Amino acid sequence: MDVGVVRQKRLSDKIVEQVETMILEGTLQAGEKLPAERVMAEEFGVSRPSLREAVQKMVAKGLLVSRQGGGNYVSESLGSSFSDPLLGLLEAHPESHRDLLEFRHTLEADCAYYAALRATAPDREQLQQAFDELQACYAQEGKASRAEEGAADARFHLAIAEASHNVILLHTIRCLFDLLKRNVVTNIGGMYALRDESRNMLIQQHKALFEAIMQGQADTAKRIASEHINYVQEVLQERLEESQRQARALRRERREAFG
Repeated sequence: MDVGVVRQKRLSDKIVEQVETMILEGTLQAGEKLPAERVMAEEFGVSRPSLREAVQKMVAKGLLVSRQGGGNYVSESLGSSFSDPLLGLLEAHPESHRDLLEFRHTLEADCAYYAALRATAPDREQLQQAFDELQACYAQEGKASRAEEGAADARFHLAIAEASHNVILLHTIRCLFDLLKRNVVTNIGGMYALRDESRNMLIQQHKALFEAIMQGQADTAKRIASEHINYVQEVLQERLEESQRQARALRRERREAFG
């Protein structure tokens, strides 16, 4: 039997593994400053030289950024896969809104399903806080700006992704957060303008989704998340068709005016 040499990992490599796990699971987020070197060494139970070596390895990997005299930060580039120019481009094209909703349909249904199955007590606390913030926006009955309401809506869906304990789903939602927030703001404006009941429908849907996740009803949570996106798609399609009808009518009017 061939036996390979058992190589013991360097202490710095073990530190790297732990920090990488924290980044993957969302405990450490893009742009977040790491605790001071002394504090981290105490938390990990290692020497400061070992910690410095681990930090250098993660900087080389592009996971951390060291700022002279300013500490160590999780790389900002881990937080978004969409540049600002691309966000603007997507926002300016209506067809991309449809595409994003189609993408959200699958993504958020799965997030809701796994969140209902896996949410821990701290996850539920975070979800409760995000839900309360969204409800506080709704309670202002139109006095909160669309941007505030859209941000609260997006944070609620992000909290669900965090509770799913699926790192791929979580980081996909995080990378799309700015795009998601802008999309929600645009959707809210269009929906409220078209249907008076849209606001109440969104309130009811978010409440039902929240309760299903908190009660661990995975299949129900997945169904409600799908129905929520379906409703948004339906209303926005209706708005698009109405806009197209008005444009046709305006073209006829102009044609008749010019004989």
